[in-house]
Amino acid sequence: MGLSIVVETKEFDYFLPDELIARFPLKKRSDSRILYVSGNKKSFPEALFPSLSLFLNDKDVLIMNDTRVIKSRLIGKKKSGGVVEFLCTRILSLKTANGLLRSNRPIKIDSELFFAGKYKAIVEEKLGEEYLLRFEFPIKKILEAVAMLALPPYMGRDSMLADEKRYQTIYGSKPGAIAAPTAGLHFDEELINVIKSKGVEVGFITLHVGLGTFKPVRSKLISHHQMHEEYFSVSEKTVDLIKRARARGGRVVAVGTTTLRALESISDGDQINAFEGNTGIFIFPGYEFNVVDVLVTNFHLPKSTLLMLVYAFGGIEQVRAAYKHAIEKKFRFYSYGDAMCISRRCIENEE
Repeated sequence: MGLSIVVETKEFDYFLPDELIARFPLKKRSDSRILYVSGNKKSFPEALFPSLSLFLNDKDVLIMNDTRVIKSRLIGKKKSGGVVEFLCTRILSLKTANGLLRSNRPIKIDSELFFAGKYKAIVEEKLGEEYLLRFEFPIKKILEAVAMLALPPYMGRDSMLADEKRYQTIYGSKPGAIAAPTAGLHFDEELINVIKSKGVEVGFITLHVGLGTFKPVRSKLISHHQMHEEYFSVSEKTVDLIKRARARGGRVVAVGTTTLRALESISDGDQINAFEGNTGIFIFPGYEFNVVDVLVTNFHLPKSTLLMLVYAFGGIEQVRAAYKHAIEKKFRFYSYGDAMCISRRCIENEE
C-alpha cells in the first residue's frame, strides 16, 4: 500500500440532511436508484438499480458476499435489576462470546447477567471495547430464541418482523454477520437471473460483517485507527472465476465493500489465492488495488472506514462530487438506501 494522500479524519466528513437517511426499505428491493461514477467525468448518470444488468457484459464476473445476518442483540438485566444490552460480535465457543455491553453504569468483571429472565451469563473479561461472556446455555440457541437483529443506530428504531427478511440478501446462506452487506440488498431473483442470462458469471465470498466494518474512526489521523479483524473465506472456485475473467479481458465487479476487502485480502501483487481466516485490512487513499475493477456499494456514513475505502477506489474529488450530486438529487442513504456503481480510478487519474 502506498502513502496516504489524506491523513486527517475530518477530510472524510460531510453534511447529510436527516430526511435522506433511509430508515425503512423500499417495497421492492430493485426499485432503488443507482448512481454511476467513472473516471474524471463530472456527470453522474443515474437510473433504477436493474440498469446494472446493462452495465455488465459476458466477460465480467460479479462477486457477492453470501454471509447471513444473525440475531445478535440481547436485552437483559443485571443481578441488581438494571437493564443491560449485549451485542454479540463473535461466538468463540459453544458457551462463550465477545460483544459490546451497554448499561447505565459500568459493568464489573464477574457480574451476573440474565437474558429473557432465564439465560444466565458471567462477565469474565474486558477486551478493549468488548467483553467476554460465558453463558450457561449454548450461545447460538440463546440468540435464535430471544435475540433481535441489531439495526444500525442511525435508523433510530428497533428491528421489526419485516427486517428479518429485508435486512438479508436473498442469497445469504452462511450465518455469522451482525450487520448486512448492504449493497447486496438491492438484488432480487429476477435481476440476478437477467444478469446470468447475459453470460455474466457470478461467484461468492464470505465475510462475516463485524465491528471492523462499521466501527467509527475516532482518531485525528486515519493511520492511527485500528481495524477489528473479521472472518472471511474465498474459495478456489471463486478464484478460478476471477482468473478466467481476467484472461478474457473482463472486469471483476465486487458487490459491496466487504466483498472488495475480502478480495483485496487474498492478493499478492498480481497473484490471488484461496484463503480462509481473518482480515483486518484497512483501505484508505493511497492504497493500490490489485483485484477489483468495479465496486457496487451504498452511500456510507461520514468519517467511516467504508467512506475512506470508497474515496481510495473512485478518487477523492470524484467521490466527493458524486456524494454532493446524490444529496442534491435526494438519493436515499445508508443501509436501506440507494447505490453507486464506481469504476476504479486509473493510475494516471490519481490525485
